[in-house]
Amino acid sequence: MTPASTDLPAPLKALAGRADDALARVLPGDDLPPTELHRAMRYAVLGGGKRLRPLLVYAAGHALGSDGPILDAPACAVEIIHAYSLVHDDLPAMDDDDMRRGRPTCHIVFGEAMAILAGDALQALAFEILSASPESDDATQRIAMLRTLGAACGAEGMAGGQAFDLSAVGRKLTLEELERMHAYKTGALIRASVRLGALAAGCRDDDLLARLDRYGHAVGLAFQVRDDILDIEGESAVIGKTAGKDAAADKPTFPSIIGLDASRARLRELVDESLEAIAPLGVRGEWLAELARYSAARGH
Repeated sequence: MTPASTDLPAPLKALAGRADDALARVLPGDDLPPTELHRAMRYAVLGGGKRLRPLLVYAAGHALGSDGPILDAPACAVEIIHAYSLVHDDLPAMDDDDMRRGRPTCHIVFGEAMAILAGDALQALAFEILSASPESDDATQRIAMLRTLGAACGAEGMAGGQAFDLSAVGRKLTLEELERMHAYKTGALIRASVRLGALAAGCRDDDLLARLDRYGHAVGLAFQVRDDILDIEGESAVIGKTAGKDAAADKPTFPSIIGLDASRARLRELVDESLEAIAPLGVRGEWLAELARYSAARGH
């Protein structure tokens, strides 16, 4: 396995700042009515975060020779979808958490009803941004991107993964069942981020898209394995959410099913799988490789 990095190189850090700037522009101003809804939306999206999904959009586009503003719309769309999913996941009826990204969750600050509405509005906004991007006039490309994002959100994506998660509480899952759940819940949007970057860059090579899908699948699972390890070993102040929450809720995790040592070994396997998938890209895929290593080594 290639040595992991716990930090991102300067070009990727700069792209995280680019994503922040783009997100601030596309979100409605908090002085526009309904102001409380817009405040909740901006709170949910702009309150920090790793920006992994936008970075994957940018890195995939870069690997295929595109670094221009055409990548900003899909980068914003996936991060806004991710933010909406966190708002809803944190609700009392779901994961019932009161801390996210080191501060109170959206429903703690704005109330449950407004948090639900903020999540709904963010989901709609993501598709509006992607469909109305002024940088693309290719209808086929735009439809492919909309389908990619829609599939990642639905019953065979995040929503389905959350349904699996809710039904798994208190049950002993097999490793195969656990990986399927997280391939939906976490992995679908990560795979979509990579694919959106490639599509925005004009990729129509089915073999390359399949390789990028394999990369995204491996990175998505690696991200979740690392999350499960951090839930045991991390501190709430560092990871930005309540440590030990999964164990307390009797949720199946990689360490609870295969143990910590085997989870670390699976993490190494997944990084190797991701790097093998993008090997034909050579040096063009180095940002993607850095993000795979980061996903497996991050401290929060």
